[in-house]
Amino acid sequence: MNKYCRLVMFTLMVSTSLLTFVSCKSKALFVAGSESKPLTSDKIIENHYNTKRDFSTLYIKSSAHYEDGKQSQNVTAEIKIKKDEMILISIRFLGITVAKALITPNEVKYYEKIGGKYLDGNYSALSQWLGTDLDFQKVQNMLVGQALDNLKDTKYTTTIVDKLYRLENNADANTIKTYFFQADNFLIKKEEITQKKQERMVQITYPSHSEFDKMVLPTGFNIDAFQKGGKTNINIDYNTVTFNEELSFPYSVPEGYERIFIN
Repeated sequence: MNKYCRLVMFTLMVSTSLLTFVSCKSKALFVAGSESKPLTSDKIIENHYNTKRDFSTLYIKSSAHYEDGKQSQNVTAEIKIKKDEMILISIRFLGITVAKALITPNEVKYYEKIGGKYLDGNYSALSQWLGTDLDFQKVQNMLVGQALDNLKDTKYTTTIVDKLYRLENNADANTIKTYFFQADNFLIKKEEITQKKQERMVQITYPSHSEFDKMVLPTGFNIDAFQKGGKTNINIDYNTVTFNEELSFPYSVPEGYERIFIN
Protein backbone atom coordinates (compact mmCIF):
# COMPACT_ATOMS: atom_id res chain seq x y z
CA MET A 1 0.00 0.00 0.00
CA ASN A 2 1.65 3.31 -1.02
CA LYS A 3 2.01 6.16 1.49
CA TYR A 4 -0.94 8.19 0.15
CA CYS A 5 -3.36 5.29 0.25
CA ARG A 6 -2.10 4.18 3.66
CA LEU A 7 -2.79 7.63 5.09
CA VAL A 8 -6.28 7.60 3.66
CA MET A 9 -6.77 4.11 5.10
CA PHE A 10 -5.72 4.85 8.66
CA THR A 11 -7.42 8.23 8.97
CA LEU A 12 -10.69 6.64 7.94
CA MET A 13 -10.26 2.94 8.56
CA VAL A 14 -13.73 2.52 8.65
CA SER A 15 -19.78 -1.03 2.03
CA THR A 16 -24.39 0.59 1.35
CA SER A 17 -26.79 -1.42 3.57
CA LEU A 18 -29.68 -0.48 5.90
CA LEU A 19 -28.54 0.56 9.36
CA THR A 20 -29.22 -1.35 12.55
CA PHE A 21 -29.35 1.36 15.20
CA VAL A 22 -28.96 0.92 18.94
CA SER A 23 -30.30 3.39 21.57
CA CYS A 24 -31.37 5.99 18.99
CA LYS A 25 -34.08 5.39 16.42
CA SER A 26 -33.74 6.99 13.02
CA LYS A 27 -36.33 8.46 10.73
CA ALA A 28 -36.60 7.82 6.99
CA LEU A 29 -33.46 8.01 4.90
CA PHE A 30 -32.79 11.22 3.00
CA VAL A 31 -32.32 10.85 -0.74
CA ALA A 32 -31.77 13.46 -3.44
CA GLY A 33 -34.58 14.24 -5.84
CA SER A 34 -36.11 17.69 -5.41
CA GLU A 35 -35.70 20.34 -8.08
CA SER A 36 -32.97 22.87 -7.36
CA LYS A 37 -33.84 26.56 -7.32
CA PRO A 38 -31.18 29.24 -7.92
CA LEU A 39 -29.57 30.27 -4.61
CA THR A 40 -26.45 32.20 -3.67
CA SER A 41 -23.47 30.28 -2.31
CA ASP A 42 -23.88 32.09 1.03
CA LYS A 43 -27.46 30.82 1.36
CA ILE A 44 -26.49 27.25 0.46
CA ILE A 45 -23.67 27.32 3.01
CA GLU A 46 -25.92 28.80 5.70
CA ASN A 47 -28.51 26.08 5.15
CA HIS A 48 -25.84 23.37 5.22
CA TYR A 49 -24.61 24.51 8.64
CA ASN A 50 -28.16 24.76 9.98
CA THR A 51 -28.42 20.95 9.89
CA LYS A 52 -28.58 19.71 13.48
CA ARG A 53 -25.43 18.08 14.83
CA ASP A 54 -26.07 18.11 18.57
CA PHE A 55 -23.88 15.50 20.26
CA SER A 56 -21.12 15.24 22.84
CA THR A 57 -19.92 11.73 21.97
CA LEU A 58 -20.61 9.45 19.03
CA TYR A 59 -20.00 5.70 18.81
CA ILE A 60 -20.08 3.96 15.42
CA LYS A 61 -19.57 0.32 14.49
CA SER A 62 -18.72 0.05 10.81
CA SER A 63 -17.77 -2.34 8.08
CA ALA A 64 -15.36 -1.35 5.33
CA HIS A 65 -14.12 -2.67 2.00
CA TYR A 66 -10.72 -1.53 0.72
CA GLU A 67 -9.50 -2.12 -2.84
CA ASP A 68 -6.58 -0.67 -4.78
CA GLY A 69 -6.27 -2.90 -7.86
CA LYS A 70 -3.58 -5.02 -6.25
CA GLN A 71 -5.34 -6.08 -3.09
CA SER A 72 -8.81 -6.22 -1.59
CA GLN A 73 -9.65 -6.30 2.12
CA ASN A 74 -12.79 -6.43 4.27
CA VAL A 75 -12.52 -5.26 7.89
CA THR A 76 -14.69 -3.92 10.68
CA ALA A 77 -14.05 -0.64 12.47
CA GLU A 78 -15.06 0.86 15.79
CA ILE A 79 -15.14 4.68 15.76
CA LYS A 80 -15.39 6.74 18.94
CA ILE A 81 -15.71 10.52 18.72
CA LYS A 82 -15.59 13.03 21.56
CA LYS A 83 -16.75 16.09 19.71
CA ASP A 84 -13.94 18.50 18.80
CA GLU A 85 -11.51 16.71 21.14
CA MET A 86 -10.52 13.21 20.01
CA ILE A 87 -11.30 10.34 17.66
CA LEU A 88 -10.27 6.73 18.30
CA ILE A 89 -10.49 4.26 15.41
CA SER A 90 -9.92 0.54 15.98
CA ILE A 91 -9.63 -1.79 12.98
CA ARG A 92 -10.47 -5.46 13.40
CA PHE A 93 -10.05 -8.46 11.12
CA LEU A 94 -11.85 -11.67 12.13
CA GLY A 95 -12.52 -10.05 15.50
CA ILE A 96 -8.86 -9.27 16.22
CA THR A 97 -7.64 -5.68 16.52
CA VAL A 98 -5.00 -5.17 13.83
CA ALA A 99 -4.61 -1.36 13.93
CA LYS A 100 -5.54 1.69 15.97
CA ALA A 101 -5.46 5.43 15.36
CA LEU A 102 -5.90 8.18 17.97
CA ILE A 103 -6.58 11.57 16.42
CA THR A 104 -6.66 14.84 18.38
CA PRO A 105 -6.52 18.49 17.26
CA ASN A 106 -2.74 18.50 17.83
CA GLU A 107 -1.48 15.06 16.85
CA VAL A 108 -2.09 11.79 15.08
CA LYS A 109 -1.03 8.48 16.59
CA TYR A 110 -1.28 5.18 14.78
CA TYR A 111 0.00 1.63 15.01
CA GLU A 112 -0.48 -1.53 12.97
CA LYS A 113 0.24 -5.05 14.17
CA ILE A 114 1.16 -6.33 10.72
CA GLY A 115 4.75 -5.18 10.43
CA GLY A 116 4.83 -3.92 14.03
CA LYS A 117 5.09 -0.20 13.18
CA TYR A 118 3.70 2.96 14.71
CA LEU A 119 3.42 6.68 13.91
CA ASP A 120 3.40 9.54 16.39
CA GLY A 121 3.20 12.77 14.41
CA ASN A 122 1.58 16.13 13.84
CA TYR A 123 -0.60 17.51 11.07
CA SER A 124 2.15 19.66 9.59
CA ALA A 125 4.26 16.63 8.72
CA LEU A 126 1.24 14.64 7.54
CA SER A 127 -0.02 17.49 5.36
CA GLN A 128 3.39 17.88 3.74
CA TRP A 129 3.55 14.12 3.17
CA LEU A 130 0.05 14.02 1.69
CA GLY A 131 0.41 17.14 -0.42
CA THR A 132 -2.77 18.76 0.94
CA ASP A 133 -3.89 20.22 4.25
CA LEU A 134 -5.17 17.76 6.83
CA ASP A 135 -6.41 18.48 10.34
CA PHE A 136 -8.64 17.06 13.07
CA GLN A 137 -11.70 19.05 12.05
CA LYS A 138 -11.62 17.70 8.50
CA VAL A 139 -11.49 14.10 9.72
CA GLN A 140 -14.38 14.73 12.13
CA ASN A 141 -16.38 16.53 9.43
CA MET A 142 -15.98 13.65 7.03
CA LEU A 143 -17.18 11.09 9.58
CA VAL A 144 -20.32 13.08 10.50
CA GLY A 145 -21.20 14.14 6.94
CA GLN A 146 -20.24 17.79 7.02
CA ALA A 147 -18.23 19.62 4.35
CA LEU A 148 -14.51 19.04 4.92
CA ASP A 149 -13.51 22.70 4.95
CA ASN A 150 -15.02 25.68 6.72
CA LEU A 151 -17.06 26.94 3.77
CA LYS A 152 -17.58 30.36 5.35
CA ASP A 153 -13.91 31.23 4.84
CA THR A 154 -13.93 31.13 1.01
CA LYS A 155 -15.86 32.40 -2.00
CA TYR A 156 -17.46 29.88 -4.35
CA THR A 157 -19.00 29.80 -7.79
CA THR A 158 -22.44 28.19 -7.77
CA THR A 159 -24.12 26.05 -10.43
CA ILE A 160 -26.84 23.40 -10.52
CA VAL A 161 -25.79 19.92 -11.70
CA ASP A 162 -28.15 16.92 -11.72
CA LYS A 163 -30.51 18.65 -9.26
CA LEU A 164 -27.63 19.27 -6.86
CA TYR A 165 -26.12 22.58 -5.79
CA ARG A 166 -22.48 22.62 -6.91
CA LEU A 167 -20.02 24.96 -5.15
CA GLU A 168 -16.50 25.25 -6.53
CA ASN A 169 -13.46 27.00 -5.12
CA ASN A 170 -10.68 27.45 -7.67
CA ALA A 171 -8.78 30.28 -6.00
CA ASP A 172 -5.76 27.96 -5.88
CA ALA A 173 -4.83 27.14 -9.48
CA ASN A 174 -3.42 23.76 -8.44
CA THR A 175 -5.98 22.61 -5.87
CA ILE A 176 -9.68 22.76 -6.81
CA LYS A 177 -12.32 21.91 -4.22
CA THR A 178 -15.89 21.14 -5.26
CA TYR A 179 -18.94 20.42 -3.08
CA PHE A 180 -22.34 19.04 -4.09
CA PHE A 181 -25.43 19.52 -1.85
CA GLN A 182 -28.91 18.03 -2.01
CA ALA A 183 -31.51 20.62 -2.95
CA ASP A 184 -34.20 19.77 -0.41
CA ASN A 185 -32.10 19.54 2.77
CA PHE A 186 -28.61 20.90 1.90
CA LEU A 187 -26.85 17.75 3.08
CA ILE A 188 -23.51 17.00 1.48
CA LYS A 189 -23.81 14.50 -1.36
CA LYS A 190 -20.31 14.58 -2.80
CA GLU A 191 -17.05 16.49 -2.46
CA GLU A 192 -13.93 16.44 -4.61
CA ILE A 193 -10.38 17.66 -4.18
CA THR A 194 -8.36 17.81 -7.40
CA GLN A 195 -4.62 18.53 -7.52
CA LYS A 196 -3.56 19.15 -11.10
CA LYS A 197 0.23 19.08 -10.76
CA GLN A 198 0.18 15.86 -8.78
CA GLU A 199 -2.42 14.40 -11.17
CA ARG A 200 -4.59 13.12 -8.36
CA MET A 201 -8.14 13.51 -7.13
CA VAL A 202 -10.05 12.37 -4.06
CA GLN A 203 -13.84 12.01 -4.22
CA ILE A 204 -16.02 11.42 -1.15
CA THR A 205 -19.66 10.49 -1.71
CA TYR A 206 -22.52 10.01 0.76
CA PRO A 207 -25.19 7.66 -0.68
CA SER A 208 -27.82 8.55 1.95
CA HIS A 209 -28.43 10.08 5.38
CA SER A 210 -30.68 9.30 8.32
CA GLU A 211 -32.23 11.63 10.91
CA PHE A 212 -31.90 11.00 14.65
CA ASP A 213 -33.15 12.94 17.64
CA LYS A 214 -29.69 14.42 18.07
CA MET A 215 -28.48 14.92 14.51
CA VAL A 216 -28.55 13.94 10.86
CA LEU A 217 -25.85 11.38 10.09
CA PRO A 218 -24.70 9.60 6.92
CA THR A 219 -25.43 5.89 6.59
CA GLY A 220 -21.82 5.58 5.44
CA PHE A 221 -19.61 6.99 2.72
CA ASN A 222 -17.37 6.02 -0.19
CA ILE A 223 -13.90 7.30 -1.01
CA ASP A 224 -12.32 7.08 -4.45
CA ALA A 225 -8.72 8.24 -4.75
CA PHE A 226 -7.29 8.58 -8.25
CA GLN A 227 -3.59 9.11 -8.96
CA LYS A 228 -0.87 8.11 -11.43
CA GLY A 229 -0.35 4.72 -9.80
CA GLY A 230 -4.01 3.78 -10.09
CA LYS A 231 -7.25 3.99 -8.14
CA THR A 232 -8.04 3.26 -4.50
CA ASN A 233 -11.60 2.68 -3.27
CA ILE A 234 -12.91 2.50 0.29
CA ASN A 235 -16.58 1.79 0.99
CA ILE A 236 -17.82 2.29 4.56
CA ASP A 237 -21.15 1.27 6.10
CA TYR A 238 -22.32 2.50 9.50
CA ASN A 239 -23.91 -0.56 11.13
CA THR A 240 -24.55 0.61 14.71
CA VAL A 241 -24.69 4.18 16.06
CA THR A 242 -25.18 5.53 19.60
CA PHE A 243 -24.97 9.05 21.02
CA ASN A 244 -23.79 10.74 24.20
CA GLU A 245 -22.58 7.68 26.06
CA GLU A 246 -19.59 7.81 28.36
CA LEU A 247 -16.74 6.51 26.19
CA SER A 248 -13.17 5.49 26.93
CA PHE A 249 -10.33 6.10 24.49
CA PRO A 250 -7.60 3.55 25.36
CA TYR A 251 -4.48 3.75 23.23
CA SER A 252 -0.99 2.38 23.81
CA VAL A 253 1.61 1.13 21.37
CA PRO A 254 2.70 -2.47 22.06
CA GLU A 255 6.31 -2.93 23.13
CA GLY A 256 8.90 -3.58 20.45
CA TYR A 257 7.15 -1.69 17.64
CA GLU A 258 9.26 0.35 15.19
CA ARG A 259 8.45 4.04 14.88
CA ILE A 260 7.72 5.48 11.43
CA PHE A 261 9.17 8.94 10.74
CA ILE A 262 7.82 11.24 8.05
CA ASN A 263 10.42 13.35 6.28
